[in-house]
Amino acid sequence: MSGTDPVCTVPSAPPPVPAGCGGTVSHALAWVARLHRIAMGRRLRDLGLYPGQELMMMRLWDCGAVRQSELIQSLGLDPSTVTKMLQRMEQCGYVRRSPDPADRRAVLVEATDAGLALRAGVEGAWADLEESTLAGLAPADRAELARLLGLVGGNLTEEAGEEGTGPVC
Repeated sequence: MSGTDPVCTVPSAPPPVPAGCGGTVSHALAWVARLHRIAMGRRLRDLGLYPGQELMMMRLWDCGAVRQSELIQSLGLDPSTVTKMLQRMEQCGYVRRSPDPADRRAVLVEATDAGLALRAGVEGAWADLEESTLAGLAPADRAELARLLGLVGGNLTEEAGEEGTGPVC
């Protein structure tokens, strides 16, 4: 499959809403979220990370050592997905897992020095993506977009069964 195949191209405007989709806003959100993830993935690749791993590292940078079960809960991912992410990141030397001294059945996860060294690069990637994403929007429009997305997120929180995505520490 080449980069000119229709399936490989990235459209500059949302594709038409497919039959049965039910809503242009929901379709646009899905389209933008997909493009945002692709753009962040390209930035993370330069740091040696895959999409989603930076979110795990952010938790560890904010919290220090945290139980793996709490990390899984805070990320809202399947335990097997988090375990696979941790295995990869441990092999790269970014995280360390060890028994929790308070409960030897539990596992603590913490960033290593190599993992801590990723912080500036990840923060730079997010800042760069923020500017690229919001290019052409006036400060007032940026604030309004953030406000509206906050309302949309609040509406979906209960629907998704999420209690929030704040730090676990």
